[in-house]
Amino acid sequence: MIPFFRLIRVKNLLAILLAMLGVAYFLHKENPYVVIDFHPFHYGLLICSTLIIAAAGHIINDYFDLKADRINKPEELVLTKYMAKRWAILANWILNILGFFIAVVLSWYYQTLLFVFVHLLSINLLWFYSAYWKRKLLLGTAVLAALPGLVLFLSSWFFQVLNEQSGPYSPYLESTWSSYLDYRFIYFVAICAFFINLSREIIKDIRDIPGDSLIDAHTIPRKIGSQKASLLALLILQLPAVLFLLLQLLTDFSLPSTYAGIVLSLLELLFLAGLGAYFFAPHLLEQRLRLLPTIALILGLTCLYF
Repeated sequence: MIPFFRLIRVKNLLAILLAMLGVAYFLHKENPYVVIDFHPFHYGLLICSTLIIAAAGHIINDYFDLKADRINKPEELVLTKYMAKRWAILANWILNILGFFIAVVLSWYYQTLLFVFVHLLSINLLWFYSAYWKRKLLLGTAVLAALPGLVLFLSSWFFQVLNEQSGPYSPYLESTWSSYLDYRFIYFVAICAFFINLSREIIKDIRDIPGDSLIDAHTIPRKIGSQKASLLALLILQLPAVLFLLLQLLTDFSLPSTYAGIVLSLLELLFLAGLGAYFFAPHLLEQRLRLLPTIALILGLTCLYF
């Protein structure tokens, strides 16, 4: 059973779970005096369907990556070592059908195609990424980096579906009442997650160059070299701070808590230190580069809770 957990990337699924729970907690915490329509069981179904489809995506990714993984990480192999390839395909189909069925139920109940559309899009993106796009320069990396942010958008859209009514308002009919919540910080975290995951994928591709060369995957590190790819990853990590400054200058956007401000400041100092290490301590950076996006993602998620 443990190898199967490794196959579906339990740590990644846990991050998705914490992100979706964090959105619900954040919206209730930031709006203590607002009546928010929220159905915990249905939100739990949405979380389950998202986790199921993500797990299916991890399985199919390992299926198509088998040849490269024998070179890049032979000690972490699950397929062919603990599970036959045909069972991986079957598990992918079963999980996708189950996750999509839950989305159909939610879409039917709330009379919206939103959940069906997002889940069907995710299933297809994960399949085409694993089968074709991963070997395309930038396309596969961008697609994979966008999916974690999509989880935060999906969680916010659940609340919008439940709380924002499109029909005519009547003070006598509670079903026509709307609660318009502020989702801007969640969207900000989602966009930052895209930048951080984009950097993370580039860094991961640097490590995977030997196996990617074997399958002729056109990754960024193979195209421009590992040194320039490291610099590009570090520059991308500066973009959340740039985005925040632009929002401050052009809109009335503000951080929800002092904690969020401290985290953002600490992360930017960490990213600047990484950029400085690229020029002055490259050997030290080479050992620690992979930790920067991971630390950023963990701390970024905590901003939804504190």
